[in-house]
Amino acid sequence: MVSDLVTTTVDEASLQGEAQSAVSWGAVLAGAAAALALSFVLVALAGGFALRLPAPWPGAPGAAMGFSPMLGAGMMVVQVLSCALGGYLAGRLRTKWVNVHGHEAHFRDTAHGLITWAVATLAGVVLVAMVLAPLEERAAATELAATQYADTAAAPLPADPVAVRLRIVREENLAAQASFFMGVGLLLGAFTASVAAAVGGQRRDDMHARYWSERSRVRA
Repeated sequence: MVSDLVTTTVDEASLQGEAQSAVSWGAVLAGAAAALALSFVLVALAGGFALRLPAPWPGAPGAAMGFSPMLGAGMMVVQVLSCALGGYLAGRLRTKWVNVHGHEAHFRDTAHGLITWAVATLAGVVLVAMVLAPLEERAAATELAATQYADTAAAPLPADPVAVRLRIVREENLAAQASFFMGVGLLLGAFTASVAAAVGGQRRDDMHARYWSERSRVRA
């Protein structure tokens, strides 16, 4: 009879744990917002040091304009740092899972970091497409109009086919390099966010266990 009672109690507790959602969307959204905000801050700070870093998301305007390996490395640093902050916050702020094995908790924390990275990346793409791209197009149109107005008095020079071909090849090479650095940076950001979320989740569980341990000693 006692054995049946214990089994029933464990089963009810297990069912309650299984009914709990495995994804803490509040923590994910908070981490993604922090990652997105930090990336904007880092890009602005880089601009203050005369480094015109492109936005670290696909489809960023001017990503291939004047691209260099230094700018690509800076873009990767921005992605890694922002994803580290977002992933750690997502792992540290998630809810406590009950009746979950440690390996499962580690997997869930890693998944939280990956989801945080995905949400921040998609939000960055949307912001770039809706805000930064139109501003960049307007600035480019204004600069082109000013250039054409200044050159109206000069006679147009015939275009050199060789020079045009070299310029096209150079732009294609720069676009390929920018795409490569952006892809590597995104992969590093996903990995960093996952690891940081696992670290944050482990720290959150350790502090939770420490709190109850200290509380039990005080009561004793």
